[in-house]
Amino acid sequence: MKKYVITAITVLTIALMIVLGGCAGSTGGDGTGSGSANIAEKEEIEKALDLSNMNAEWTYSEDADAWTMSSVTAVTNPEIEDEQGVSVCVPGAYVKGIDTDGDGKEDVTGDAADNPVTGNLVIDYSAEITSTNGQVYTAATAPVIVNTGAAGYSEQQNQNAQTTYAAEGYINVACGNRGKQSQTTGENGETVYTGDAPSCLVDQKNAVRFVKYNILLGNLPGSVDYFVSTGGSGGGAHATMLAATSDNPDYYVYEAKAGAVGVYQDGNDYVTTVTIDGEEVELSDGMWGCMAYSAITSLQEADMAMAFEYYLDTDYDFNTSFQKQMAEYLSAEYMDYINEKNLAVEESAVGFDLDGDGKLKSTVDLTIEYDTEKYAETNGYGGTYLDLYLAEFEQSLADYLDRLDYADGWTWFDADGNALSDSDVSAMTSSDKAKAFIEGRYAKGESSSEGGGMNGGPGQTGGAPSGKMPRGEAPSGNPPSGEMPSGEKPNGNPPSGEAPSGAPDGNSDAVGTPDAGTTQSAGSGTDSANYDSFEEMLKAYEEDIESIQSGDEYGNNIVDLYDPMNYIGAEGTNDPTWTRILMGASEGDISMMNSLNMQIAWLNAGTDAEIEWQWDGGHVPSEILGDSLPLYVDMMYGKYVDGAVDVEKAAASAQTANGDATEATGTDISDWVSYDDGEVSFSLAEAASYRTAGAAKSTPGFDVIDYGQEDYVFGDSAEDARHWDKYVLKVMEENSETLAKLFNSSD
Repeated sequence: MKKYVITAITVLTIALMIVLGGCAGSTGGDGTGSGSANIAEKEEIEKALDLSNMNAEWTYSEDADAWTMSSVTAVTNPEIEDEQGVSVCVPGAYVKGIDTDGDGKEDVTGDAADNPVTGNLVIDYSAEITSTNGQVYTAATAPVIVNTGAAGYSEQQNQNAQTTYAAEGYINVACGNRGKQSQTTGENGETVYTGDAPSCLVDQKNAVRFVKYNILLGNLPGSVDYFVSTGGSGGGAHATMLAATSDNPDYYVYEAKAGAVGVYQDGNDYVTTVTIDGEEVELSDGMWGCMAYSAITSLQEADMAMAFEYYLDTDYDFNTSFQKQMAEYLSAEYMDYINEKNLAVEESAVGFDLDGDGKLKSTVDLTIEYDTEKYAETNGYGGTYLDLYLAEFEQSLADYLDRLDYADGWTWFDADGNALSDSDVSAMTSSDKAKAFIEGRYAKGESSSEGGGMNGGPGQTGGAPSGKMPRGEAPSGNPPSGEMPSGEKPNGNPPSGEAPSGAPDGNSDAVGTPDAGTTQSAGSGTDSANYDSFEEMLKAYEEDIESIQSGDEYGNNIVDLYDPMNYIGAEGTNDPTWTRILMGASEGDISMMNSLNMQIAWLNAGTDAEIEWQWDGGHVPSEILGDSLPLYVDMMYGKYVDGAVDVEKAAASAQTANGDATEATGTDISDWVSYDDGEVSFSLAEAASYRTAGAAKSTPGFDVIDYGQEDYVFGDSAEDARHWDKYVLKVMEENSETLAKLFNSSD
C-alpha cells in the first residue's frame, strides 16, 4: 500500500511559507509553482468551508432545547452532493441565539425561532450542562458524537442530525456518504459506479474535519479532542474503521480529491494544518472514542472466521457437501492466519486467567492448535486463542446475569411454572434471578428490548442504533432466547434475503451489479446460481482479485484500505483512547472472532478496548439493563479527562411487582450452563453450538461462493461488485480437484 510520509520539518516549512505567502513544491509543466497553487487552494477551501460564509439554516426545537443545522456540503468538490454533506445538532444551552446580519450578536433567540433561521451561532461558553449521569460539560468541552450511517456499506443520503443527545450536553453529527450502489452518469450517458472503497469512510473523515475546523473557528461548540464515532451494522463497521484509521495518511489522497478542509497535497507530501487567527493549527480526522454496535468488519477475515466458528460445532448441518468442505478448508486457513500473527495479550487487560495459575499477571501467546483426539468435540481445534474466545462468551452471560436487577416488568416463575407473587419477587436476590434465568423461569419485560443503543443516529428518534438494513438486506432479528446447544437445530441457514436493490427474484440481473442479488451459498442447497461449473467460478475469482490487487487509480488495494487490522497500532495512525464494540451473541452477521481480534490489537496498541457479546442479542442490539451510550461516554470522560466527574452506573431499583405474563418464555439452558457462586461456565463445544443455533442468516461473513451484500463496496467504475477474498481464492486454488467434484452436486 502506498504510504505518504509527512515530516515535522516539512509541515513546519510549508506552514511558514503559507503564513508568509511564500511558495513551496516543484514547478509544474506550465511553469507555475505547484506549492503556490496549493496555497491558493488551501485558502479557497478554508474560506468556502468556513460556516460563517455558508449561510447555514438553523432550526430550533423547543421540546429538546436544541438547534439543528440543515445539511451543508462538507467538501468543496463533491462527486455526489446529496451524499457528501454534514449536519450538526447543538444543545440550546450553548447558544445565545443566531446572528443573521454578521455583527456577532444574536438577532434571533430560541424563544422567537418559530421558523428556520439563516445565520451563525452565537455561542455561550459560560453555560454548563449536567448530563443525566452527572457529568458536566460546556460549549468548549462537550463531546461530539459522529453517527456513521452506511447501513450494509450502502450510500447514505444527507440528513439532519437528531436532537437525542442535546440533554446530555453532546454535539451530535450526521453525515452522508457514498457507498455500494452509488451511481453517476459518465460522459457518454453510461452508468458509472462510484461507491467503491474507501469513499464511504473518506466521506465520514471529511465530515469530521469540517466539524473540527468550524469548532476551531468558533462557529460551532464542542471539543475537537473528544470526538466519538458510533453506528450499527455497516455503520458499526465504519464507526470502527473511522477510529481504527485515525489520521492515517493512506487516506489523504482521497480526502484531498474531494476538497476536504485540512488535507492539502504538496508534491509527495501533505499539509494537514488550517489557518486559525493567522496561526497554523493541525487538523485531525481522528476519534477519541468509539461505540460500535454489530461492527461488520474486518471483511478480510470474515469468511474464514465465520466458517471456523461454524465448523467448531461438530453437529452443524451444512446445506451442501461443498459448503462443509469449504468450511473445513477455511478453518485450517484461519488457524494459520491467526498463528502467523503471533498474537499475545496481557491477562490483566482482558481480565481472564488464561494460563490457569490463579493470577492475572501473565502475558499469554494466543494460538490455535489442531489435534483431533485432544479436541474431538470441536472438530480438532483448541488452544489459547479459543480459551480467550470461550472466556469472553462465559463473561457475556455472566454480565447479563449480573444486570438482572435492572430488569423491569419481567415476570418471574417458580419451578412449577407458577408466577411469583409481588412479595416473592421483591425478596429475590441477584443469585435467585440468575438461577431463574438459567432455568428459563421468566418472561422478559420492556427493559429487555429498550435502551440507548446509539440513540440519535441519522434518521432516528431513539431505540435501536441506526445502520439497519435499507435497500433489501435480509433482516436477522433476534433468535429464540438462549437457544440450547443440545436438542434440535435448524438445518443450516434459512433462505437468503431479498436482493439489495429491487431484483424481484434475487437473480434477474447480471452478476457483478448491485441488482444481482445476495448470495445463494449460505442460505440454500445450491452452491452457486451464477456459475455452471467450479472452473468458471474459480476463473471469475482469479480475475476479480487480480484486478483489485493491481490497485486503484492511486495504486492502493481497496480491500486492504477497509481492513482495520492493517491500521490499529500501525505507524501513522493515532489510536483512540477508548473503544467499545457491542455484538449480539446470537447474531449471524459476522463471527464474534472479528471483534475479539480488534480488541486484542487495540489493547496491544494502548487503547482501552472493551467488547461485549450481549447474551441472546441479535443484530445491532440495543443497550439494555441500565446501560446506554451516554453512560459509557460519561464514564470514559470521567476516567480520562482531568477535572471531570467520576461517573458510575446508578444502582438498580429492584423490581417489586411481578409482570403480567401468564407463562414462562425463557429457555432452560441449565443442562449445559453451570452457575455457582456467581461463576458461569460451559464448554467450547457448547459455546459453538449456541452460536450456530442463533447465527441464522445469509451473511457477509460466509459468502464463499457468490457476491455478498457487503462485496459491492469493492467494485469499480463499470462493475459495482467483485469477488475480493484472497483467502477463499487460496483455498479454492489449492483444493480445486476436490471442490470441483462437490460443486453444485446433489450429494
